[in-house]
Amino acid sequence: MSVRRLAPEAVQPKEFAFTPANDDWANGQIAKYPKGREASAVIPLLWMAQEQAGGWLPQKAIEAVGRKLGMPYMRVFEIATFYTMFNLAPAGEHFVQVCGTVPCHLKGAREIIKVCEDKIGPQSTVSADGKLSWLEVECLGACCNAPMVQINYDYYEDLTPENFAALLDNLRAGKPVKTGPQVDRSCSEPLGGGETLKDKALYDGSAVGRGDWQARVKADREAAKKAAEAAEAAKAAAAAAPTQPPATPVLSSSAPAALTPATSTPAASRPVTGSQPTNASQDTPAAGGAAIKGATTAAEVRKDAADAGQSAAAVQAVSDADKPAMLNAPRGGAADDLCLIWGVGPILAKKLNGMGVYHFDQIAAWTPKELAWVDAHLEGFKGRAVRDSWVDQSKKLTTGWRPDSKLGERPKGR
Repeated sequence: MSVRRLAPEAVQPKEFAFTPANDDWANGQIAKYPKGREASAVIPLLWMAQEQAGGWLPQKAIEAVGRKLGMPYMRVFEIATFYTMFNLAPAGEHFVQVCGTVPCHLKGAREIIKVCEDKIGPQSTVSADGKLSWLEVECLGACCNAPMVQINYDYYEDLTPENFAALLDNLRAGKPVKTGPQVDRSCSEPLGGGETLKDKALYDGSAVGRGDWQARVKADREAAKKAAEAAEAAKAAAAAAPTQPPATPVLSSSAPAALTPATSTPAASRPVTGSQPTNASQDTPAAGGAAIKGATTAAEVRKDAADAGQSAAAVQAVSDADKPAMLNAPRGGAADDLCLIWGVGPILAKKLNGMGVYHFDQIAAWTPKELAWVDAHLEGFKGRAVRDSWVDQSKKLTTGWRPDSKLGERPKGR
């Protein structure tokens, strides 16, 4: 690391203060940080002080920044001498930083430095006319275009002793100069022009044997659109058709086994007929205001009613702040079949739709308080949602799983 010291006393100005415009700008930078952390603005303030001083940081400017931020002078001095972006000695109007790292060195940085010595003078000194000064620095990150220099805020690349000498002469004379590569290439493309990514087959899919990908994507989108339209039409036709309650097969324990109708439906996919009620029966309210579903005996009915009463009492404390997010209409114009939730029949599904509940993911996202709020507002079915674990059922349904029966899957313990 090079030794960085302040400029000699002879060149140091006696005073430094921000101009009113720069002082307002500095106040804006300080305001970006919380109270007590104003020192975080030290870098931008030092940079502005360097700009105002003509490209370098006098000692008085460093002290002024310290006073502005309430920082000890030594802390600001440490920062100013650590970062090479801050010049501690006067610089010319055009400050040339020559990259001397390995790639630039191998490509002729020594010759570029020789031009600086001939045209400007010794390193870290300003030319007699005040126009130029130069400094050798570490890597400037433009190795592909080596050798290169940075002059003030611009890069000048692909230099030769000849074009660099002409560049310095033009800067000194105030003539316009070209920034970036000094040869006929754009940015960091290969010398002589880019030779890659020119094959049109790379962009139409033929290079990987897929033909014209744009035509393929267009055809896929049209097919998907037609399929969606056909599905909407089928759904609308089904909604317009009169609803027929599903026939519930009546099984008799006294009937001979030979009289049981044969079926080719696999057992795993056949609806369960003996242990589940119909959708309509799931909408039957209990005497205590709770709905009874799946209860086939008097004891089960009494137990469900008791459970529902407890749930209803538990949800009395809910407030409107616990109301879950509702929808004005089903997303995409199609609601989920909420009857696939055990405990939800057509009437309950209609009630839920009326409240703004159309989809399994809505129910799956309810918190215990939101579930309690819904339970409390299901007139005639209070306690149903909690007791039948609607949230757990809905989480399972959102994964794409579907029960064997249209009545849903009876929760364990129910």
